[in-house]
Amino acid sequence: MMGAVEGVFLVLMITLFILGNLGNGFIGLVNGRRLFRSKRISLSDFIITSLALSKIVLLWIFLIDGVLITFSYKTHDSGTVRQIIDIFWTFTNHLSTWLITCLGVLYCLKIARFSHPTFLWLKWRVSRVVVWMLLGTLLLSCCSIMSVINEFKINSVLCGIDSTGNVTEHFREKRSEYHLIHFLWILWHVLPLTVSLTAYVLLILSLRRHTWQMQQNCTSSRDPSTEAHERATRIILSFLLLFLLYTLSFIILSSSCLLPDTKVAQMIGEIFTMFYLVGHSFVLILGNNKLKQTFMAILPCKSVQKGRK
Repeated sequence: MMGAVEGVFLVLMITLFILGNLGNGFIGLVNGRRLFRSKRISLSDFIITSLALSKIVLLWIFLIDGVLITFSYKTHDSGTVRQIIDIFWTFTNHLSTWLITCLGVLYCLKIARFSHPTFLWLKWRVSRVVVWMLLGTLLLSCCSIMSVINEFKINSVLCGIDSTGNVTEHFREKRSEYHLIHFLWILWHVLPLTVSLTAYVLLILSLRRHTWQMQQNCTSSRDPSTEAHERATRIILSFLLLFLLYTLSFIILSSSCLLPDTKVAQMIGEIFTMFYLVGHSFVLILGNNKLKQTFMAILPCKSVQKGRK
């Protein structure tokens, strides 16, 4: 019978699932309609749309995982089901993370202004750089699947050796290899986080320099360039803050077996993760002028105000 904790978890999970699908589905529909009408799409809109679709897949993965935790916990922890969920989650998660990183790099190269030769070389080839990053993103996501499959194989070997109670040199080697894979898996997330942080710092420095130049020229600092700087900075900063929350949820999920109540720890980790997926979709909507205008136009309060006028 479902207890109070499972009930609260299920309500929160379904609520976040609905909100996340509404937000990401809105992004996909608006950009998809624009693509259908004009037969072309900008690189930033393509990344945002791909990101929204990947987050929808992640939301479905976590919904299935959460339902299994609530109603069939033994099935959730069984080898085959756990492996299938982990494979789909690993690929989509890495793809989503790197898409966000590509978006941050695109904003940085298009908006920031520096005279360094390397930055100028990248800025002049911004479309080519980001496209190659997207291709690398797809390759890295595929490599992550191979990594998790190899982890499954090592884990099954460790379980087989451990069940015999015979701790040999082979067991120690496999355990070291298993820990190495976990360490490399963490590096998968450190690299995109570092790139996004670098893009954020460059945007901040460029914004400060641009604001100082505007003040020196005795002109208004509220020009289109300043607004573009601030908007891109808010998007990347929001991602960094939400990604820290996501990292915390991953730590909870990965170490849940070491905590007193494994099931509750997994529930908390999944709620944090889904909150990250939902929060970032609305950050993208409010940070994009076209999406924001369309979103504000369909709000009920806006419709009521228009009717009164």
